[in-house]
Amino acid sequence: MTDGHKTRPRAPKGDARRGRGDRTGFTTGANAAAAATAATLGLVQGRVPESVDCLLPNGQRVVFAICQGQAAGDLAQAVSIKDAGDDPDATQGAHLTALVRRLPGEAGAVLLRGGAGVGVVTRPGLGLEVGSAAINPVPRRNIAENVRAAGAALLAAGDGLEVTIAVPGGEAMARKTLNARLGILGGISILGTTGIVRPYSTAAFRAALVQAVRVAAFQGQTTVVFTTGGRTEKGAMAALPGLAEVCFVQMGDFVKAAFTSAIKLRMRHLIVGAMVGKLTKMAQGLAVTHAWRAPLDRDLIAAVAAEVGAPPDLVAQIRVAATARFAAERLEALGLAVPLHRVVALRAMESLRRCYPGPYRLTLLACDFAGQPLVSVGDDVDD
Repeated sequence: MTDGHKTRPRAPKGDARRGRGDRTGFTTGANAAAAATAATLGLVQGRVPESVDCLLPNGQRVVFAICQGQAAGDLAQAVSIKDAGDDPDATQGAHLTALVRRLPGEAGAVLLRGGAGVGVVTRPGLGLEVGSAAINPVPRRNIAENVRAAGAALLAAGDGLEVTIAVPGGEAMARKTLNARLGILGGISILGTTGIVRPYSTAAFRAALVQAVRVAAFQGQTTVVFTTGGRTEKGAMAALPGLAEVCFVQMGDFVKAAFTSAIKLRMRHLIVGAMVGKLTKMAQGLAVTHAWRAPLDRDLIAAVAAEVGAPPDLVAQIRVAATARFAAERLEALGLAVPLHRVVALRAMESLRRCYPGPYRLTLLACDFAGQPLVSVGDDVDD
């Protein structure tokens, strides 16, 4: 596959991103549009091409390789295989399959449907009708735009086109995503606001995070529990058994996306479950807490250790240690784990309040390395 977009510059030597790969890829939406374009051309020309020039949502034009093309009568099929570049993506290698059917007498109509392996929306709050295929609004528009361009002759002659997007194996792929939590069942979502996947930008994760908050809000929930991963989520669920599952949202490293979406949707109570390293990053005021975005503030964690009674020689070691875990483990041995987590959580809370003001209650669960809450601090909390 070749394309006309610029590749992202390689990270400089010494950058934490170096060595992970920086090759861009394409979204499921972009591949679906390419397959639909090729199948439409198959109807127009009588043969499905081996490659197509497709318009992405960001305005770029990209050439996609096409396989398994078939055209016969009023039906044509084409497949575009997803290449996510160097991004760790659950849908890498997915065969985005488009079946396009000519609809005589349906002048100018372009109908989009979901086939096997594409999820079905079962809950409100995703910006899609309940019962419809989980093809997000931007990919929907992009697929239709490309199909209209490729099938202009048929549409002008009084026909319509029905486009069905399928993903063989999509249901298994969806088990590696947050779809079930969002109420998307039976397959993957067709996503992508630009058409491009940038390595480790994890745009799909961020989008799923925002959708998860929206689903909770549309179900009438007023509390959302943000956790940084599976262990902290499990610990938070055990600590908060009265909350519905939909209230629990893994935000990963995306603090800003989590808080801004919750505030926009007027959530009344925000709860954050995180371990000491992520809490320290939040105390630093970072919008994204991933290691390559910004280093740990060692002076901050050293100052907290000193505040809770760590001896000077240990404070000096913490100041040059690579991780906050070093401090947590050393202070645990001294019986100071709870005070350390409490002070870090309080500093994180102050920073979050400053960065994301709003009329909400805020609670932080400072968790150990098994994900179990050690300390709860925040509004109306007395531990």
